Amino acid sequence: LQVVPDDIQFLVHTMFDQFLPGVLLIDQCGGKKSSVTANKNSHITKWLFKSEPDSRFENGVDIKFGFEDLKNQPNQTTQWDGVRNFQARNLMRDCMKNGHLGFFYHSNCKNPGIAGIIKVVKESYVDPTQFDRENPRFDSTSMQKSPKWFMVDVKYVRDLKRFISLSELKSYHEKHKIDDGPLKNMKLFTNRRLSVQPVTEEEYEYILSIEEKEAPKK
Repeated sequence: LQVVPDDIQFLVHTMFDQFLPGVLLIDQCGGKKSSVTANKNSHITKWLFKSEPDSRFENGVDIKFGFEDLKNQPNQTTQWDGVRNFQARNLMRDCMKNGHLGFFYHSNCKNPGIAGIIKVVKESYVDPTQFDRENPRFDSTSMQKSPKWFMVDVKYVRDLKRFISLSELKSYHEKHKIDDGPLKNMKLFTNRRLSVQPVTEEEYEYILSIEEKEAPKK
């Protein structure tokens, strides 16, 4: 396993959260004591949220939730529940604030990519699905008095002017690794398994500029 400095920070806070959930590392994020994740990402106000737009059943429950599903929710708002990764949990719990913007990313589907923009409208609170035995995200190790998992609420902002596919983003990423462009270190490619990811201002603005361009021909 090759570990770079950023990964070491993530490993440290993950071990603390998993085995010593009551311990917080002393750093500041939004004026409160928090974890290394919070300190490391306290400047981040943009995010990427992954969700599956195609039907997939877990324990008899369809976990499908695409961008159109969000738009069809009451007030076009939903709770971002079911996250069961400590890094992603910490980002939502410690770093996300009301008004932060994010990309809604279609994942685990035939044509993955960014469909639109959403906004955080309720900051971190306890995810009740961890206690629901009928829910595929039930966690028998999480206790009501000491919950492991948290979530935020997000609201539809707008569709992108065009869908930006993973393959298109990857082509820019590969190019930017060579010429030091803005997507060279994007977490979508450097930490692929993370379902909620920080996005830098430079990355965010560059991706918005892509929607103004004609989609590359296949």
